[in-house]
Amino acid sequence: MTEGNFVDYVKINVASGNGGSGSKHFRREKYITKGGPDGGDGGRGGHVILKGNKNLWTLISFKFKRHFKAEHGESGSKNRSAGAFGKDLIIPVPLGTVVYDSTNNQKIIEINDEQDHIIIEGGKGGKGNWHFRSSTNQTPRYSQPGIKGVEKNITLELKVLADVGLVGFPNAGKSTLLKSLTAAKPKIADYPFTTLKPNLGIVKYRSLESFVIADIPGIIEGASEGKGLGHYFLRHIERNSILLFIISCDSKSIKKEFLTIRNELETYSPELIDKKFIVGISKKDLLDKELQLEILKECKEFFKKIPFIIFSSISNEGIRTLKDTLWKTLNS
Repeated sequence: MTEGNFVDYVKINVASGNGGSGSKHFRREKYITKGGPDGGDGGRGGHVILKGNKNLWTLISFKFKRHFKAEHGESGSKNRSAGAFGKDLIIPVPLGTVVYDSTNNQKIIEINDEQDHIIIEGGKGGKGNWHFRSSTNQTPRYSQPGIKGVEKNITLELKVLADVGLVGFPNAGKSTLLKSLTAAKPKIADYPFTTLKPNLGIVKYRSLESFVIADIPGIIEGASEGKGLGHYFLRHIERNSILLFIISCDSKSIKKEFLTIRNELETYSPELIDKKFIVGISKKDLLDKELQLEILKECKEFFKKIPFIIFSSISNEGIRTLKDTLWKTLNS
């Protein structure tokens, strides 16, 4: 999935259908001079429904179409025949889509399954004149109009649903690792913030097993306060099952970089620290054996109870161990 196709925030306008009017009809048949009222009810207007779809990964379908409207209900007719219901408008969205009312930014619902979720109900149909007959009014010449539908501006925000989220400083090697593990083709360059949108890929494991991994835009110190890409990437991390911290072996201080990333996550949301996580030390191919041993010793002393793997996405050294560790953690 290319960055240009990944859209994770849109504002759209939705409207439910109007209810149909009730009928004012009177029964008129040969030899029946006073048939009485027989006007049927109007049909309900169509609902606006959001339906989760596990095959969708982006909100790009809303990029060029922003207005959606359900059908109106039909009016009632003679012989107490009710008008047809307006057709519901079913809008497919990716799993992990959060829906907000754009006027007050209040959360309406979060779509995490493939069920139908009614966002706006259609207007009720009006009652026909048959309902208003009585002993004192045997020929009611009125019926109810249908209730109008509701129009609303809503915001759709997608939080990436992935098994593993890659987090780390810019140029730590996250995109290169994603390319090595999956068929994804993220943008790779030697300058910061080459990843501006989350990239997703499917990691094939062993025979028929697989899991989804997401490359989240690079973190910097102060991201939890909105610096850099700020909350843009942090909101995606909330939806990952486990986090893989990527730290380059040429970092000035692996320990300091790890603590900075961890602090930014905790400042944004303390719940993120409760997630399972693994540390990956990237770019092993840049190290000679002496430096490898030095970094290994440093990691063993600091990451005592935290799983860590030193690997290279270029030479594939340590990649098999990394996959095994990720799979074991996901299923523990």
